[in-house]
Amino acid sequence: MGLTLQDLAWHRAVGQLIERLDHPGFWLALSRLLQDYVPADSWVVLLFSQGRPRVFAESPYEGESSDPLYCDYLKGLYLLDPFYIACREHPGSGLVRLAEVAPECFEQTDYYRLYFTHNVVADEVQFNVQLSADSTLCLSLGSKLRFTPEQIALLELIRPWLIALMRQRMAFEPEPAEPAAEQLAQEAGMEMVMQRLGAALTMREVDVVRLMLAGCSNKEVARKLDISTETVKVHRRHLYAKLNIKSQPELFALFIKAQGSLSATST
Repeated sequence: MGLTLQDLAWHRAVGQLIERLDHPGFWLALSRLLQDYVPADSWVVLLFSQGRPRVFAESPYEGESSDPLYCDYLKGLYLLDPFYIACREHPGSGLVRLAEVAPECFEQTDYYRLYFTHNVVADEVQFNVQLSADSTLCLSLGSKLRFTPEQIALLELIRPWLIALMRQRMAFEPEPAEPAAEQLAQEAGMEMVMQRLGAALTMREVDVVRLMLAGCSNKEVARKLDISTETVKVHRRHLYAKLNIKSQPELFALFIKAQGSLSATST
């Protein structure tokens, strides 16, 4: 069996990571190892579960305080994240690409224009580790350039190593410090956010809002909700009338205002 120097370097690095599983700097060391093989411009480790995502580690922010765009993500924009939605709808372990989970009109959404292109820029891939029926550990890599087929193939090759390491690391992650009641107050789903708008939207209309803001076309909304495209259009007209708006950008602005108000009351 012939081993290259790169093979030897990889096995040595993985061995060192195993030794550091219980160290606070594990996630940073893991991200640096990945950077040696597939360059990325940002990374974050999250736990997707019921309610607001929990952040374990992220790439350094150059500002003096927390990244304001990422703070907005945790306040409620995560509800529109294609990876979050995919984890909730189809949980499982593996390597997931943005192109595999992004809705048809994702690049036309305000979420994409105002958040994604500023934080992630061009492309994103995510290692998912399914921990239970309701929780998924995620390591996301963002890039200013599209990941090449060769890079994706390499990430897929090392996927079993990464997923095993991520799963084992969970034994050393501390429990959340905040009280359970406060955590529950922060777990604002789309229903709670939309209630802040002051309009009596039906549950089906809330579902339509969520899918529209995430970038689903009328056909995709119809397929996900098992209704006709004409029914989707009717729901859209009704909720626009209830909210006194005429466009999707106005709907997004209301969503941002509502989730900001909800976050303020829970702090």
